[in-house]
Amino acid sequence: MMLDPKLIIRDETAADIPAIAAVTIAAFKPVAVSRQTEHYVVDALRAAGALAVSLVAERDGRVVGHIALSPVTISDGTPQWYGLGPVSVLPECQRQGIGTALIREALRRLRRLHARGCCLVGHPAYYPRFGFENAPALRVEGVPAEVFFVLPFDGHVPRGTVSFHEGFQADAPPR
Repeated sequence: MMLDPKLIIRDETAADIPAIAAVTIAAFKPVAVSRQTEHYVVDALRAAGALAVSLVAERDGRVVGHIALSPVTISDGTPQWYGLGPVSVLPECQRQGIGTALIREALRRLRRLHARGCCLVGHPAYYPRFGFENAPALRVEGVPAEVFFVLPFDGHVPRGTVSFHEGFQADAPPR
């Protein structure tokens, strides 16, 4: 798939925050398993200073996509692992390579931060194309194994339980 040459992937700015919320709300509105709180999660991660990477996809001066990455805690003590998500693309812009471009750039940035790996909860048909796989030795409480994925950058998959940042529990705007 040819990526749109007008698409720019860049760090978020303060001016992007309302557009990021709008994109996130629109992207998750049709998702049956969503609690419709993903925009609150992004805001909570931002308010806590936990957005290690926060990128927007911009086309013709309009934010059409966003991706967030934040540190996770692993029960075996393995440091430098990050959680990917939420990833949001406006519904009318989906299936055009924007999500793929955001994920590839976000993973590139994590590697530059000397991250040891990345994990996520997501659709089983989508994330393996980026190298993510299920890892029986690592899990998230209450999450089915088939939707939890890991991508170790150093070849080592930790053992134990992953805890995403408390911002993932947000169900209202941060105070």
